[in-house]
Amino acid sequence: MKELIEYIVKALVDNPDKVAINEVCGEKSTIYELRVGEGDLGKVIGKEGRTAKAIRTIITAAAMKQGKRAVLEIME
Repeated sequence: MKELIEYIVKALVDNPDKVAINEVCGEKSTIYELRVGEGDLGKVIGKEGRTAKAIRTIITAAAMKQGKRAVLEIME
């Protein structure tokens, strides 16, 4: 799952080397904390949060196949 998020986000940003994802695992859910380089935050969030919502939808669908719950937090 972490690789999927990394693949999607690196395709969107100008500085793909500054993409960092921290994975916090729980029993039934996993939280992914995403950090990007300065100036790339807007590209990941998108207009009115549409890009972020689309990424979250993909992650949720992939996690449901595994019987888990995934949450994406975009950190500054």
